[in-house]
Amino acid sequence: MERELSREFLRVVEDSAIAAARTMGTGDRNLADQAAVEAMRKVMDSIPMNGTIVIGEGERDEAPMLYIGERVGIKESAEAEFPGVDIAVDPLEGTNLCATGGPGAITVLASSEKGGLLHAPDCYMEKIIVGPASKGAVDLNAPVKDNLRAIARRLDREVENLVIVVLDRERHGQLIQDIRDAGARIRLISDGDLSAGITVALRGTGVHAVMGIGGAPEGVLTAAALRCLNGEILGRLVIRDEKQAERMQAMGIKDLKKVYRTQDLAPGANIVFAATGVTDGTLLKGVRFFADGVRTHSLLMNRAHRVVRFVDTVHLADRPDIEVRF
Repeated sequence: MERELSREFLRVVEDSAIAAARTMGTGDRNLADQAAVEAMRKVMDSIPMNGTIVIGEGERDEAPMLYIGERVGIKESAEAEFPGVDIAVDPLEGTNLCATGGPGAITVLASSEKGGLLHAPDCYMEKIIVGPASKGAVDLNAPVKDNLRAIARRLDREVENLVIVVLDRERHGQLIQDIRDAGARIRLISDGDLSAGITVALRGTGVHAVMGIGGAPEGVLTAAALRCLNGEILGRLVIRDEKQAERMQAMGIKDLKKVYRTQDLAPGANIVFAATGVTDGTLLKGVRFFADGVRTHSLLMNRAHRVVRFVDTVHLADRPDIEVRF
């Protein structure tokens, strides 16, 4: 069943990416996101599954579609009841990137058996993300310089040869200064720490860690990918005020200072992760339109079957005279 859902989920992110790419460069981030959400929802409702959105576009009163708790898929047939799966989505990570034609916008979906993905609140999360070689070497409570030295030792290189990805935000002023004082190099990104987190776990990308504060839902999606790639994320929820703290406790989060590890965020055994590029980035190429169809570039991973695929797909136009280009 996981193999069958992997193929179906690939179709979900591909169609969502194509829809978003048609809005690329329009300057309208809301239009881009809406196009991606609608395409993703349409495909998911054609899949034989009993799915529940556990991370999506927000709560029901904030999102008309793909809201947290929404049921998706063909839930049962006359012959059989389909399996229940939890689904986390980011229909368009990098809405601003798509709207402006910037690099690195992607569509993302992760799934697992029921209870296999943390129901993360819509808040910020402090994060450190590293690749397989640096698992167990970093500590969210340690000084930045100590974590950088630990990563450098594991990678058998000098701190000066590390590249750390950080979101270009005012809140990261001290973090950026600490990284520079330690001697490491920084790659500032405008959006998309999920994509950057996946890149860290792939050897040869030239990125050695992601540090800083980003979205908690994106942290869960990153963890799902890292369970397939043997990387590591450490995360701690950032509490804005007392009201938010009370709301989190009402959701069942008892320890507001807990440091979550990869398996805490994505404990599932049957994790499937799929992403498709919308605009060209370090991880994936963007959607390309041509006279005879559309070309997409995707990443598809299945933890249970230990499979990581980079999928280059040509979606042919419905005409008798089409030509497939190499």
